[in-house]
Amino acid sequence: MKLVFLSLLSTAALAAPPEYRVTAWLPVAGPTRWDYAFVDQREHRLYVAHGTQTDIIDTAQDTLIGQLADTRGVHGIATADELGVVFTSNGADDEIGVYDLATQKRLRSIKAGGNPDAIVYEPLSRRVIAFNGRSHDATVADARTGDVVAASIAVGGKPEFAVADGHGLVYFNVEDTAEVGVLDARSGRLVRRYSIAPCNSPTGLDLDPQGRLYSVCGNGLMVVSDPLAGKVIGQAGIGAGSDGVVWLDGYAVSANGRDGTASVIGETAPGHFETLATVTVARGARTIAADHALHKLYLPTADFKPEAPVAPGQKAARPEAVPGSFKVIVVGSP
Repeated sequence: MKLVFLSLLSTAALAAPPEYRVTAWLPVAGPTRWDYAFVDQREHRLYVAHGTQTDIIDTAQDTLIGQLADTRGVHGIATADELGVVFTSNGADDEIGVYDLATQKRLRSIKAGGNPDAIVYEPLSRRVIAFNGRSHDATVADARTGDVVAASIAVGGKPEFAVADGHGLVYFNVEDTAEVGVLDARSGRLVRRYSIAPCNSPTGLDLDPQGRLYSVCGNGLMVVSDPLAGKVIGQAGIGAGSDGVVWLDGYAVSANGRDGTASVIGETAPGHFETLATVTVARGARTIAADHALHKLYLPTADFKPEAPVAPGQKAARPEAVPGSFKVIVVGSP
């Protein structure tokens, strides 16, 4: 029986990944500044952090259906469907914005730390947690009332993307120390941090059904770690400029903004991860979200002006986006 099981596991691991391709380009009016994208899996709504606004797209029809207004410097989005609310981390105002899920109207704001970035709703504790990039701490609030439970939990560095495990814990990357942090939402306590070397500057993060974490790194790696054991269990090469990763259909997919690609990573043998496909998307598409039931990927980006030549020894300037060219790319499989 054991041999049969191992054979089936090997066959599944070596199965070819979906043949992802760009299926649509969704133009969206507004600034050419953006950050995270987030899919509400129950409602099939995509929320895109878009400068001073947060756009809402129906993922079943791939059409724009609304907007959360006045989300200045928005980075991340989280939803609490059972409470009927949406949360945004509004970096320019050092606040968590709270909106009605049905009407998109602002209900209240919650004071956060300096430049709240990643934001997560943890369903067991019914708490919302904002990770503050400038003040290097986390703010925990009651999602039902907006009352702050813990105003400033030190996290030991600059926090980046975060994800809840569904059992009361929240995992997050610490960008400047190349670590993963573990926060207990119920106690409001930092449980542990562990190194994810050889990763440098981890940003995007996601979790697979086995409880393993996928961190995308500034040095062209995706690092896989076991947060319960607190150790790295694998790695794979990805494209340059990644700021986001999602788990979809048995694979981890990174958005590589500098290369304009998405890397599809699979486990080809126990503990061995490889890049199994590279999908051409568009330059600047560095963050990513997935609708699991509809098997779609969403990557925001814009068009860019031609870059000026760079003199030897000089660093290239940040690419300048073409005004009015913001869009969301839809990627699917046949």
